Amino acid sequence: MEAIEAVDREINKVLNKFENFKSQRTQTLQDLIQCLEKTRTELSDAPDEDELAPSHSLIMSQTCLNIKDTLNQIAFEHKELHGNVSKVGKAIDRNFVSDFGGIMQDMMSNDKNMDKINQVICEHFLRHGMLDIAEEMIQETGLQIDETIKEPFLELHRILEALKHKDLQPALIWANENRIRLQAKNSCLEFKLHRLKFIDLIKQGHSHQLMALIYARNFAQFAHTHCKEVQSLMGSLLFVHQGLENSPYSYLLDPYLWEDIADIFTRDACALLGLSVESPLSICVKAGCSALPPLLNIKQVMIKRQCSNVWSSKDELPVEIDLGPDLRYHSTFACPILRQQSTDTNPPMRLTCGHVISRDALNKLANGNKFKCPYCPVEQSVSDAKQIYF
Repeated sequence: MEAIEAVDREINKVLNKFENFKSQRTQTLQDLIQCLEKTRTELSDAPDEDELAPSHSLIMSQTCLNIKDTLNQIAFEHKELHGNVSKVGKAIDRNFVSDFGGIMQDMMSNDKNMDKINQVICEHFLRHGMLDIAEEMIQETGLQIDETIKEPFLELHRILEALKHKDLQPALIWANENRIRLQAKNSCLEFKLHRLKFIDLIKQGHSHQLMALIYARNFAQFAHTHCKEVQSLMGSLLFVHQGLENSPYSYLLDPYLWEDIADIFTRDACALLGLSVESPLSICVKAGCSALPPLLNIKQVMIKRQCSNVWSSKDELPVEIDLGPDLRYHSTFACPILRQQSTDTNPPMRLTCGHVISRDALNKLANGNKFKCPYCPVEQSVSDAKQIYF
């Protein structure tokens, strides 16, 4: 973030200088044009003679000198602007590192990894409805993506686009088709879709009051789960004549309800499809933007202190990087004995006494097949320890 702010400051300086240069020199050029027009008028009033009068010659020489001095001054100031522009490039080079080879593996040399990367990028395009770009990428990279994989993304995008235009029908049809699965996840999606449809009918005034009352029968199935909300919706019928905006139920017209329904639909649809709510590509980019700056800093410190061999494995980080709770998707375990985070080859092990340590710590504590728990005096067998799966 500090690097971006540093570059942004240099850019603002350049933009300010350009604005000042433009405002000042625009006026200078206007004055010069007026001077030339005045000179032309004076010369046109002179008699038609082969030679100019001394006064006219003096006017011409002074005008030419004025033009030359003005153009030289503009050229000099314009040259200084180029120096300021070059400072932006230097600020970018100084604050950003273009070579990430020292902190990452070469993922591109492996065809299998490249296919995975291309698939994630293609899935990102499909999620956001960029169908033409996704199809072009599939053809250029030779990806084999079945139509059955594409269809859920297409349907998801189609329904979300309809919700953006306040068209509830596609979402209602989808919710009705997946009612049992949604109920198993305690989803409120279908109720909130019907609520928005009911509110839309009430907003149309007295002429649609009967239609709204008939549509309210859809709330019967939600009476036991959304009792108070249904009561509020029924109460809003009393204010159809004066309008909901002038009633205690004006909160039902909050535009946030439409944003909320889009988020709920995305979350529930992705849950049923076995997908993450957010694009994996977006998550990786967000995590990378948070993790790269401290990694680059620690790498530079290691190089300056000539201890770059300390971080020899790309599978582990030299320092702990907190990406925040939004980017935390699974539990982690750090061994209290070795102070190391568990891995697939060094998983957490639960002892018979209930304490948990890593497998490497267990092996170091073992004396033959017996060992004592480092936290309590319980003696136990190594074979009795059970691996924990998060």
